[in-house]
Amino acid sequence: MTNTLSAKEQSLSKIFSDDYVFTIPSYQRPYSWGIEQARELLEDLLDYMQAGGARLDGIAPYFLGSIVLIKREGASDTTVVDGQQRLTTLTLLLSAIRANVADTGVQAGITKCIYEQGSVVFGTEARYRLSLRERDREFFRQYVQHGDGIEKLIGLNATLPDAQERLRENARFYMDALARLDQQALVRLVQFIVTRCYLVTVATPDLDSAYRIFGVLNSRGLDLSATDILKAEIIGAIEPARRGTYNTKWEDMEEDLGRDAFGDLFSHIRMVYRKAKPKGTLLKEFRDHVGPADPAAFIDDVLQPMAQAFREIVDADYSSQKHAERINHNLRWLNRIEFKDWLPPALAFFSRHRNRPEDMLQFFVDLERLAYAMLIRRSGVNERIDRFAALTQAIEDGADLADPSSPLQLTRVEQHATYAALSGPLYEAYSSRTLAVILLRLDGLLSGGGATYEHDTVTVEHVLPQQPRPDSTWLQWIPAPEDRLFWVHRLGNLALLTRKKNSAANNYDFDRKKAAYFTKGGVSPFVLTTQVLQHSAWTLDVLEEREKQLLDILETHWRLQDRQSPASRAMDAIAKAASGPSPLFVIDSAKHGLAARAREVDGAFTVLAGSAARANWTGPDHSYQMLRQRLIDDGSLMPDGNGNVVFSRDVTFNSPSAASAIVFGRPDNGRLSWTTEDVGQTYAQWAEGVPATARAVRGDDDGAPAGHRQQLFRRFWDQLIARAAPRTSLFAHRNTTSDHWLSVGVGRTGFSLCASLTQSRGRAECYIRIPGDDERSARAFDALHAQRAAIEAAFGGALDWQPLPGRAGSRVCVDVPGGWKLPETQWPALQDALIDAVVRLDEALRDRIQALDC
Repeated sequence: MTNTLSAKEQSLSKIFSDDYVFTIPSYQRPYSWGIEQARELLEDLLDYMQAGGARLDGIAPYFLGSIVLIKREGASDTTVVDGQQRLTTLTLLLSAIRANVADTGVQAGITKCIYEQGSVVFGTEARYRLSLRERDREFFRQYVQHGDGIEKLIGLNATLPDAQERLRENARFYMDALARLDQQALVRLVQFIVTRCYLVTVATPDLDSAYRIFGVLNSRGLDLSATDILKAEIIGAIEPARRGTYNTKWEDMEEDLGRDAFGDLFSHIRMVYRKAKPKGTLLKEFRDHVGPADPAAFIDDVLQPMAQAFREIVDADYSSQKHAERINHNLRWLNRIEFKDWLPPALAFFSRHRNRPEDMLQFFVDLERLAYAMLIRRSGVNERIDRFAALTQAIEDGADLADPSSPLQLTRVEQHATYAALSGPLYEAYSSRTLAVILLRLDGLLSGGGATYEHDTVTVEHVLPQQPRPDSTWLQWIPAPEDRLFWVHRLGNLALLTRKKNSAANNYDFDRKKAAYFTKGGVSPFVLTTQVLQHSAWTLDVLEEREKQLLDILETHWRLQDRQSPASRAMDAIAKAASGPSPLFVIDSAKHGLAARAREVDGAFTVLAGSAARANWTGPDHSYQMLRQRLIDDGSLMPDGNGNVVFSRDVTFNSPSAASAIVFGRPDNGRLSWTTEDVGQTYAQWAEGVPATARAVRGDDDGAPAGHRQQLFRRFWDQLIARAAPRTSLFAHRNTTSDHWLSVGVGRTGFSLCASLTQSRGRAECYIRIPGDDERSARAFDALHAQRAAIEAAFGGALDWQPLPGRAGSRVCVDVPGGWKLPETQWPALQDALIDAVVRLDEALRDRIQALDC
């Protein structure tokens, strides 16, 4: 047997040693791990290491799974049948640590794991520990395995094939994440990875037997699964007379769902009970956290209801006399999301409330909103697990899920982040699969909910090409390069196709592109694309109008009207605390005979008793419609005898928009509809601190509208991020913003680098404010100021040191001539100057900030 098969648990110090020289054969699929998998690997390693205590040799081994290899005994040449994603990502992680760690001895030790030095004495040639597929091999060697390669990789600005692009994205993520660790933590991390992390190597000398092993490890039914073992334990604990009955129940559920889905169900049940990221195997955690104490009751009261709920959720097959199709509609859209972390709270709610269709509808409307917002904000797996675990707990506690503080609801800051992401360069920000899901959801809203999407292929394509030909009509319509750069990847410029992308067809002129590429037989199944076909030209006006229309639809559906940026929210809280109670807000509509009054009290928007509202809901289906019906049912809204209804008591709402929707009987942006009784300010103007005499939101003293200026800022920062990419990774993970500043981390909480604009100048600064500790903030500034000469020498010029007495923070900055009022043709020089200043600040301050003892 030892001549045909070996299976060993081996530490990574053994895996990345002279014993193995791994090759990924050309028939393997390309490297496919994205940032989410890369982030999960690093976070898991850090969490496990930190939980293991101070001594590395006291930390239990951390298993990274198994790899299947073709390898003959005594030979180092090894072909990887299964395991290339882990081996490639581990090599990339080691390379990133090597680039961040300062100790040359540690760097040399990492290099030994990546590269086998040749030996004249032993007659061996130098070679790499891991060689990727031939197509990516040289790229991986040059930009990952070579000593200075990864710094070149993160600054590379070329368009790359998918596998190489994933390597670049993951490299940028690892370099940014590791830069936040101090040197001691980096050394400890690499020691933990090499000495305490293990893989199970399953090796066989030929391809046929390797694939047989791979098949057994991954096949259905040839190997005992965790659910097989749990079945034996749970049913074996039931008294013999009833085992047959419960065995039949178990097997009926498994057959109904399918073996794989039945295993998935147990993972979700584990999460319902565990409410935290798994730290062990399904088998161990199910035993530890689920039990069950009463096996028969577990099958009857937990497993069967959840199995039924699971089937109806994943099949979108809920049945009820009320709202069934609307609930299934939401379920179909939830099932399109790649991550499934939303399923445990869905199971918990479904199994408890399946016979209450009104509550079911409201829950799944809100769950879709939450899940898509997390998808759009690119929430990491740990954030999703924590949020949905909190929601599961709230369901079990019987909490009010409609309350603004419920984990089911989006905060105003989360609404802002979601809307900001939708307003940005979507095509660059998301994977093709994620972007297609977001645009399909939008297309479904445009169709009124009646469209079905069963196409084998759905791709996202640009209308305005990324690189239009110099003689094309595209350049006549949009001649300015900065305008094309700003719009090309945004929502208003994207369409859906039912075919694979064609780079040549993408550059067709507009009429030919519509006829030959965007349609089949002259039509498109997507409303989003049909809209494009209706235009005869593709100008900036068309793009701006389309962007606004599409964002308005998503804003209304996902209820993002009450969004507020984090900075604005903090300023708003300060202003409200200083100003006391809100003014009286009114809605007066002579046309509909409506007169409503409201105040904001302790952050809650309250409509006052006696206010009038329309008697009937006239808008599209919406969660506010169900809220309105509940107010009628509980007597909060009563007929007034004049064809409307009246509030019989003061009613508190989550937001001004919820309140105005009840008044008008349709979805509404209450931030604009509610106005102050005395001077007619909108709620939005009052909340943003606009002076009470102002009737419109204005810009600076030049009178420029704020909305125009925000668009200007978005273009400026979008261009700056693009210009920075070839030089530095500092801005690599930043999206553009409508604020007048753009900040990036410097690797330590309480310190940030920032580029900012006023009308007449730009500024690069390091802002120092340690949250909740003004004294430590002051000490940090003083400690840096004591090194002023050395810092300014490293920076290459004088800096302005501003302690900002009486304020919570301080800054070290340098001003750059120019500002946002410069002609746009002069922006590149200003952007380059800001990038240069921020990079030099980073180089002068980063290590000194890390070394501060304060």
